[in-house]
Amino acid sequence: MSKSNGQADVQDQLKENLEHELPAADPQDGFQEKEPSATTMAEAPQPESPAEMELRKLRSERDNLLDRLARLQAEFDNSRKRAAKENADYRDFALADAARGLLPVMDSFERALKTPESKPEDLRKGMELIQKQLQDALQRMNVQGVSAQGQPFDPRVHEAIEMVESDAVPDHHVLEELQAGYKIKDRLLRPAMVRVATSKK
Repeated sequence: MSKSNGQADVQDQLKENLEHELPAADPQDGFQEKEPSATTMAEAPQPESPAEMELRKLRSERDNLLDRLARLQAEFDNSRKRAAKENADYRDFALADAARGLLPVMDSFERALKTPESKPEDLRKGMELIQKQLQDALQRMNVQGVSAQGQPFDPRVHEAIEMVESDAVPDHHVLEELQAGYKIKDRLLRPAMVRVATSKK
């Protein structure tokens, strides 16, 4: 009796499970299971080939190098502008320092012009004093005169205006200095204009 009751319970349970299952698809209701389309498959990410990976790597390196080049170019331009400004400032400062050294000479000229007429010897002494002040100012700027009178003619520092036959100095020596030459340290500012002696025939 219990055995037959147990079999009835199992059958009832199977019947309930079958009722809850989905019905089989009916081919006449219009439903068809679709295969994945070619477009869907194309949209799926494809693995990169070694050539594509190498190309992507090269493009990345190129972009990094171009960015670095642009930064270096900007730094170079900034450095060049900064150096040009520093040079301009230095020139202005050097010019101001040179002008400051010449101001006492201008003061002496102004005092000489304001004084009433004086004796020629006093005027000469005043001019000599001003010349000495000017020479001192030039020496502070490392400006020195070029030796010329009686020296062998040197085309690097002398400019010959005339050749004169004379025995007063040796052949091809400076006979007369017409205008003084100057140099600053080893750099020539202007050559001395001279007459050069040639031996008499």
